[in-house]
Amino acid sequence: MLTSIAISNFAIVESLDLEFKTGMTVISGETGAGKSIMVDALSLCLGGRTDAGVVRHGEKRADISATFDIQAYPHVHDWLEERELDQDQHCILRRVISKEGRSKAYINGRPCTLGDLKEVGSHLVDIHGQHEHQSLLKKSAQRQQLDEYGQLTELSKQVAQQYGTWKQLKEELSAQQNRSSEQEAKIQLLAYQSQELEQLDLKEGEIESLEKEQAFLSNIADSQYKAYQASGILADNDEGNICSLLNQALQSASQITPATKELENALEMMNAALIQAQEASDSLHHYQDTLEQDPARLTQVEERLSHIYDTARKHKQLPESLLILRESVDAELAELQGSEESIDALKEKEELAYETLTALATNLTEQRIATKDRLTKQVEEQLHGLGMPHARFYIQCQPLNQVSANGFEEVEYLIASNPGQPAQAIRKVASGGELSRISLGIQVVTANTSVIPTLVFDEVDVGISGGVAEVVGRMLRSVGARGQVFCVTHLAQVAAQGNQHLRVSKQVVNEATSSQVEQLKDTQRTQEIARLLGGIELTEQTLAHAREMLGNVQLQ
Repeated sequence: MLTSIAISNFAIVESLDLEFKTGMTVISGETGAGKSIMVDALSLCLGGRTDAGVVRHGEKRADISATFDIQAYPHVHDWLEERELDQDQHCILRRVISKEGRSKAYINGRPCTLGDLKEVGSHLVDIHGQHEHQSLLKKSAQRQQLDEYGQLTELSKQVAQQYGTWKQLKEELSAQQNRSSEQEAKIQLLAYQSQELEQLDLKEGEIESLEKEQAFLSNIADSQYKAYQASGILADNDEGNICSLLNQALQSASQITPATKELENALEMMNAALIQAQEASDSLHHYQDTLEQDPARLTQVEERLSHIYDTARKHKQLPESLLILRESVDAELAELQGSEESIDALKEKEELAYETLTALATNLTEQRIATKDRLTKQVEEQLHGLGMPHARFYIQCQPLNQVSANGFEEVEYLIASNPGQPAQAIRKVASGGELSRISLGIQVVTANTSVIPTLVFDEVDVGISGGVAEVVGRMLRSVGARGQVFCVTHLAQVAAQGNQHLRVSKQVVNEATSSQVEQLKDTQRTQEIARLLGGIELTEQTLAHAREMLGNVQLQ
């Protein structure tokens, strides 16, 4: 509830600090005194539009702050806590407007966007009358009010949450399906590549082994010739082979006398060389025996290498990278094939989510239809007592083409004010005074279920008088008994019903006009009720009538 408001340099208000209580607070005053200034200031604190004209003449800025006790409204506290704007059990909204028209917004002393101010304000105050904050004209507010009255808020939230779940699954499925045609082409390509690489069946180290074998098989004939040639030089040539020459040298040297140590060493080395030359020749003979040309194997090796090289070129890879490519292709193919399977699973989840959504939305529709009949009847009864005896009130649940976050229907309030008139949307046909009374009638009925703690009715008594005015006053008082109501009025019958009474007056000091607000005590209140009854000149008769009206209220 609103506990206090502080206004500085706003319009004709220089400085104003007021504290409020629960119940019905009446605001009255002479025409032009500024009765609606507090409502306008509060509207700005709730995120309403503004301009430089609201700043008091000669001042730099207007400053307005409103303090709310939110202890009994956990949903407001949760909203603040989510945005790290919470502060104990209070919510302080502040708006500062410069003379240039710029404005700043604050929640609990921290800067915020105008959108945040509007959003939290919509949970705290509902202003009815000829002002911008007329939630009754919004279909969304009408739907919310109907759901609150029928205690369908939780079910409505479930529908909205389930709609979000289904919508997300549907978008994911659509995205997957849109990609499926591209994926199918990709899968076919990868499957072909995988099959080709699988058939190649390249082994680790195979390329290096084949290249060595190819080199060996390609050079067998040359190796045989060179081994033969080397063997001939060592021992097999009839003339001039190394072994024959070493043998001759050994014989000649062995005949040298006298034999010295150096000579013996030389003979030993020549003898060793002769033996090694003969052994080398034998080894070459043995090597030659092992060399056997195999054209078929060579062809097989070269064809295998050619297949590997061709495959590598086809895939624009180095031959050594084909093993890595095969792993990559198989992994990507498995992932895509898995995603194809996930489309079926996702489709099944989407269908299940839609079934759950439609079941919840159908239940909500059935309960809304039952609720609207009860609400319609009770609102009509209130309207008949508010000077609209022929009014017919309707709540239309217009079916939508498809389910939405709000269910299967769009809710809208309709009114037929006079006999023979077709029912039309309230926002199209209701005059300012009618709208206020319609709103009052609805609020009286729904007050027990409303989650908005503070209601403001600005000039709800326009176009009514006498007994109807007394009915309006009693209605406002009954609504205030369940929360907090502010009412700007010019009728004594309404003002007498207030739990507290504020009077707005205007004074001129040093050629500067300012608006003052005072809370009226018993005698002052009697005089203000008498003024509303009979004008500026108070008579004993009007004072007695005023005391009687206030006394009757106390007896109710």
